Amino acid sequence: MSGVPAASVLLYSNNRILASKGLINYIKYMANLFDYLAWRGDLDFNTSPFNPVDNIILAQLTYLTLDDIVPSLEDKDGITIDLAIRVYNEKLKSPEGIKQTSFFKDDPKLINALAVSKRFGRCYLFGYVNHSDTNREIQFSALSIITGDGYCSVAFRGTDISLIGWKENLNMSVKEVIPSQIEAAEYLEKIVSMTKEKIRVIGHSKGGNLAVYAASQCGKNIQKRITDIYSNDAPGFHEKVLSSKGFAAIKDRIRSFVPQASVIGMFLKHGYENMVIKSSQTGLMQHDLYSWEVSHNDLIYAENSTVGSRYVNNTLREWIDNSDPEQREKFIEAMYHIFNAADIKSIYELEVSWFPSACRIIKSLSHIDLPTRKLIRQILADLLRSAGRNIETFMKNDELGIKNLEKQ
Repeated sequence: MSGVPAASVLLYSNNRILASKGLINYIKYMANLFDYLAWRGDLDFNTSPFNPVDNIILAQLTYLTLDDIVPSLEDKDGITIDLAIRVYNEKLKSPEGIKQTSFFKDDPKLINALAVSKRFGRCYLFGYVNHSDTNREIQFSALSIITGDGYCSVAFRGTDISLIGWKENLNMSVKEVIPSQIEAAEYLEKIVSMTKEKIRVIGHSKGGNLAVYAASQCGKNIQKRITDIYSNDAPGFHEKVLSSKGFAAIKDRIRSFVPQASVIGMFLKHGYENMVIKSSQTGLMQHDLYSWEVSHNDLIYAENSTVGSRYVNNTLREWIDNSDPEQREKFIEAMYHIFNAADIKSIYELEVSWFPSACRIIKSLSHIDLPTRKLIRQILADLLRSAGRNIETFMKNDELGIKNLEKQ
């Protein structure tokens, strides 16, 4: 159980003993997926069956840059996680290195924990895809994992830090289908043809959306092999997707998780129940899977989402329902071109150097035409009006709201 503070291990052990005696029925220690790897890392999937915590670990694994390490979709070969991580770490030492090693600061810690665990180390990776195309407005990456329990987990990456990735997310509000969704369905069909295992489909953020879309729009014979679809804080869908026969066929197999203060996971309509998860973070930082609280074989659930999450959800839904799709699309295009003109390549730039970025954005605004400027002002004004009308959701002092405020 290396890598976990002794006090944490002792507390967990004591709580399990007390729980077995009926003295407590939950673990008070706010454990995360690293604690889980310490507790369950020595048990393979046949000994301890796949559970929602394994789901978020595999979803997080998709964010690693595994180009030239994991065989591509065109290859029939694969590589175990422990060997892939050894190659990955060696590449980091080379002069060329890896341009973008990961997207989250805890990823290096995760991959080394996976490599030495019996549970994940011998899992077999194959079918790696990773590409971005600004012309097609697509950012897509996927990975498949044989877990040794008769299953293949097909995992889709969420949005990366690129502007094109975030534009693709916004396009979901104006288009029935986006390029990544089509590619996800094609990817799933190819993977199913390459393996005889039963199928789990997994994803975080946009990856969760892709997981549900791919499972709902693939062929009936493929759907029969899918037992579970895991969606982790993922945006919803266009109404036509939710009303499709394919979606109805797999709806009962969707397991959707959102943190209490979810924003991304509340975007658009889902058509299925979201289970609310506790997080050690606050606000938007709850989107980070490393912050999700876990037990020895499950996630830790909360009674309700926060009032703030419901407020943002209601505001965005009202704005989308009442605004013209064509105007929204023009607004998204305008903002994307403004950011491009300001030479902002990623969302990360806005966070770490917000002042110079803001100055460049203001400067680029002066170069756009008057009709576009008027459109931007109109859309922002409509959004603010929606926010004003929904302030009651945030301020309402009903029993549910009070409980949620106490938890924040």
